[in-house]
Amino acid sequence: MHVDDENLVERGMDARKSGDILLLACGALAHEVLALKRINGWDHLDLHCLPAKLHNTPDAIPDAVEAAIRARRGAYAQVYVLYADCGTGGLLQARCAELGVEMLEGPHCYSFFEGNQAFAAHEEMTAFYLTDFLVKQFDAFVTKPLGLDRFPELRDIYFGNYEKLVYQAQVDDPALTEKARAHAEALGLAFERRFTGYGDLEVALRTL
Repeated sequence: MHVDDENLVERGMDARKSGDILLLACGALAHEVLALKRINGWDHLDLHCLPAKLHNTPDAIPDAVEAAIRARRGAYAQVYVLYADCGTGGLLQARCAELGVEMLEGPHCYSFFEGNQAFAAHEEMTAFYLTDFLVKQFDAFVTKPLGLDRFPELRDIYFGNYEKLVYQAQVDDPALTEKARAHAEALGLAFERRFTGYGDLEVALRTL
Protein backbone atom coordinates (compact mmCIF):
# COMPACT_ATOMS: atom_id res chain seq x y z
CA MET A 1 0.00 0.00 0.00
CA HIS A 2 1.56 3.30 -1.13
CA VAL A 3 1.19 6.19 1.28
CA ASP A 4 2.23 9.71 0.29
CA ASP A 5 4.03 11.64 3.02
CA GLU A 6 2.70 15.02 1.91
CA ASN A 7 -0.85 13.70 2.22
CA LEU A 8 -0.03 12.40 5.69
CA VAL A 9 1.18 15.85 6.69
CA GLU A 10 -1.74 17.82 5.29
CA ARG A 11 -4.74 15.47 5.21
CA GLY A 12 -3.91 12.25 7.01
CA MET A 13 -5.25 8.92 5.76
CA ASP A 14 -8.72 7.41 5.81
CA ALA A 15 -9.45 4.01 7.32
CA ARG A 16 -10.22 1.18 4.89
CA LYS A 17 -13.30 0.14 6.89
CA SER A 18 -11.95 -3.33 7.56
CA GLY A 19 -11.03 -5.05 10.81
CA ASP A 20 -12.52 -5.04 14.30
CA ILE A 21 -10.25 -2.47 15.96
CA LEU A 22 -9.71 1.07 14.73
CA LEU A 23 -6.29 2.58 15.33
CA LEU A 24 -6.66 6.35 15.39
CA ALA A 25 -3.18 7.69 14.81
CA CYS A 26 -1.05 10.67 13.98
CA GLY A 27 -0.10 10.72 10.30
CA ALA A 28 3.56 10.62 11.35
CA LEU A 29 3.06 7.00 12.47
CA ALA A 30 1.35 5.66 9.35
CA HIS A 31 4.37 3.96 7.77
CA GLU A 32 5.36 2.24 11.01
CA VAL A 33 1.84 1.02 11.80
CA LEU A 34 1.30 -0.29 8.27
CA ALA A 35 4.66 -2.07 8.39
CA LEU A 36 3.77 -3.75 11.68
CA LYS A 37 0.36 -4.76 10.33
CA ARG A 38 2.00 -6.30 7.26
CA ILE A 39 4.82 -8.07 9.10
CA ASN A 40 2.55 -9.57 11.75
CA GLY A 41 -0.57 -10.19 9.68
CA TRP A 42 -2.67 -7.98 11.93
CA ASP A 43 -5.66 -7.79 9.62
CA HIS A 44 -7.99 -7.17 12.56
CA LEU A 45 -6.50 -3.67 12.90
CA ASP A 46 -7.70 -0.81 10.71
CA LEU A 47 -5.81 2.48 10.55
CA HIS A 48 -7.12 6.02 10.33
CA CYS A 49 -4.62 8.88 10.50
CA LEU A 50 -5.19 12.52 11.34
CA PRO A 51 -2.95 15.11 9.63
CA ALA A 52 0.58 15.02 11.00
CA LYS A 53 0.70 18.83 10.91
CA LEU A 54 -1.46 18.85 14.05
CA HIS A 55 1.82 18.46 15.92
CA ASN A 56 2.46 22.13 15.16
CA THR A 57 -0.76 23.05 17.01
CA PRO A 58 -1.06 20.48 19.84
CA ASP A 59 -3.97 22.34 21.45
CA ALA A 60 -6.07 21.21 18.47
CA ILE A 61 -5.27 17.50 18.89
CA PRO A 62 -7.86 16.60 21.58
CA ASP A 63 -10.78 18.07 19.62
CA ALA A 64 -9.61 16.45 16.38
CA VAL A 65 -9.22 13.07 18.06
CA GLU A 66 -12.64 13.32 19.69
CA ALA A 67 -14.31 14.24 16.41
CA ALA A 68 -12.69 11.28 14.67
CA ILE A 69 -13.70 8.88 17.45
CA ARG A 70 -17.32 10.02 17.44
CA ALA A 71 -17.54 9.80 13.66
CA ARG A 72 -16.10 6.28 13.38
CA ARG A 73 -16.44 4.30 16.60
CA GLY A 74 -19.83 2.82 15.66
CA ALA A 75 -18.23 0.72 12.93
CA TYR A 76 -15.70 -0.99 15.21
CA ALA A 77 -15.64 -3.10 18.35
CA GLN A 78 -12.85 -0.95 19.81
CA VAL A 79 -10.97 2.29 19.15
CA TYR A 80 -7.35 2.68 20.25
CA VAL A 81 -5.66 6.11 20.06
CA LEU A 82 -2.12 6.04 18.72
CA TYR A 83 -1.06 9.40 20.10
CA ALA A 84 1.09 10.00 23.13
CA ASP A 85 0.52 13.23 25.08
CA CYS A 86 2.15 15.12 22.18
CA GLY A 87 2.27 18.49 23.90
CA THR A 88 -1.37 18.57 25.01
CA GLY A 89 -0.50 18.87 28.69
CA GLY A 90 -2.60 15.88 29.67
CA LEU A 91 -5.70 17.13 27.85
CA LEU A 92 -5.66 14.30 25.31
CA GLN A 93 -5.48 11.65 28.01
CA ALA A 94 -8.37 13.29 29.88
CA ARG A 95 -10.44 13.44 26.69
CA CYS A 96 -9.78 9.78 25.89
CA ALA A 97 -10.79 8.84 29.43
CA GLU A 98 -14.05 10.76 29.00
CA LEU A 99 -14.72 8.91 25.76
CA GLY A 100 -13.81 5.53 27.22
CA VAL A 101 -10.95 4.75 24.85
CA GLU A 102 -7.37 3.72 25.55
CA MET A 103 -4.34 5.54 24.21
CA LEU A 104 -0.62 4.96 23.79
CA GLU A 105 1.49 5.70 26.85
CA GLY A 106 4.28 8.27 26.83
CA PRO A 107 4.92 12.00 26.55
CA HIS A 108 5.62 11.94 22.79
CA CYS A 109 6.67 9.69 19.92
CA TYR A 110 10.38 10.19 20.63
CA SER A 111 9.81 8.51 23.98
CA PHE A 112 7.76 5.50 22.90
CA PHE A 113 9.92 4.76 19.86
CA GLU A 114 12.95 4.46 22.11
CA GLY A 115 10.92 2.84 24.88
CA ASN A 116 9.48 5.09 27.57
CA GLN A 117 11.71 3.78 30.35
CA ALA A 118 14.89 3.97 28.27
CA PHE A 119 14.05 7.46 27.06
CA ALA A 120 13.40 8.75 30.57
CA ALA A 121 16.71 7.29 31.76
CA HIS A 122 18.67 9.48 29.33
CA GLU A 123 17.44 12.68 31.02
CA GLU A 124 18.45 14.64 27.92
CA MET A 125 17.55 18.31 28.12
CA THR A 126 19.65 19.58 25.21
CA ALA A 127 18.79 17.03 22.50
CA PHE A 128 16.60 17.66 19.45
CA TYR A 129 14.92 14.50 18.16
CA LEU A 130 13.92 13.27 14.73
CA THR A 131 12.17 10.06 13.67
CA ASP A 132 12.21 8.54 10.17
CA PHE A 133 9.13 10.52 9.20
CA LEU A 134 10.50 13.80 10.54
CA VAL A 135 13.81 13.29 8.77
CA LYS A 136 11.90 13.00 5.50
CA GLN A 137 9.54 15.87 6.32
CA PHE A 138 12.11 18.16 7.97
CA ASP A 139 11.20 21.18 5.87
CA ALA A 140 7.47 20.82 6.62
CA PHE A 141 7.95 20.50 10.39
CA VAL A 142 11.10 22.51 11.12
CA THR A 143 12.44 24.70 8.33
CA LYS A 144 9.24 26.37 7.12
CA PRO A 145 7.27 26.68 10.41
CA LEU A 146 10.28 28.30 12.09
CA GLY A 147 10.97 30.55 9.11
CA LEU A 148 14.51 29.25 8.68
CA ASP A 149 14.09 29.18 4.90
CA ARG A 150 13.50 32.94 4.93
CA PHE A 151 15.52 33.99 7.95
CA PRO A 152 18.41 31.56 8.46
CA GLU A 153 19.85 33.82 11.14
CA LEU A 154 17.05 32.59 13.44
CA ARG A 155 18.74 29.21 13.70
CA ASP A 156 20.88 30.11 16.69
CA ILE A 157 17.92 31.73 18.47
CA TYR A 158 15.86 28.55 18.18
CA PHE A 159 18.62 25.99 18.61
CA GLY A 160 21.29 27.81 20.60
CA ASN A 161 20.49 25.82 23.75
CA TYR A 162 20.57 22.44 22.01
CA GLU A 163 23.78 20.42 21.82
CA LYS A 164 22.93 17.48 19.57
CA LEU A 165 20.40 16.09 17.15
CA VAL A 166 19.35 12.52 17.95
CA TYR A 167 18.01 10.54 15.01
CA GLN A 168 15.81 7.70 16.27
CA ALA A 169 15.82 5.31 13.32
CA GLN A 170 12.86 2.97 12.89
CA VAL A 171 14.39 1.33 9.79
CA ASP A 172 18.02 0.78 8.86
CA ASP A 173 18.32 3.09 5.86
CA PRO A 174 21.76 4.64 5.15
CA ALA A 175 20.18 7.33 2.95
CA LEU A 176 17.93 8.48 5.79
CA THR A 177 20.90 8.48 8.16
CA GLU A 178 22.86 10.76 5.86
CA LYS A 179 19.84 13.02 5.48
CA ALA A 180 19.51 13.24 9.27
CA ARG A 181 23.21 13.98 9.56
CA ALA A 182 22.80 16.83 7.07
CA HIS A 183 19.91 18.25 9.13
CA ALA A 184 22.13 18.19 12.23
CA GLU A 185 24.87 20.02 10.37
CA ALA A 186 22.40 22.62 9.09
CA LEU A 187 21.25 23.27 12.67
CA GLY A 188 24.82 23.44 13.98
CA LEU A 189 24.33 20.41 16.23
CA ALA A 190 26.31 17.26 16.93
CA PHE A 191 24.78 14.13 15.44
CA GLU A 192 23.78 10.85 17.10
CA ARG A 193 21.88 7.96 15.56
CA ARG A 194 19.98 5.42 17.65
CA PHE A 195 18.32 2.46 16.00
CA THR A 196 15.08 2.09 17.95
CA GLY A 197 12.95 -0.04 15.68
CA TYR A 198 9.29 0.33 16.62
CA GLY A 199 9.81 0.41 20.39
CA ASP A 200 6.73 0.56 22.60
CA LEU A 201 4.53 1.13 19.55
CA GLU A 202 4.93 -2.55 18.62
CA VAL A 203 4.48 -3.61 22.24
CA ALA A 204 1.19 -1.70 22.49
CA LEU A 205 -0.18 -3.07 19.24
CA ARG A 206 0.60 -6.64 20.28
CA THR A 207 -1.76 -6.24 23.23
CA LEU A 208 -4.61 -5.59 20.78
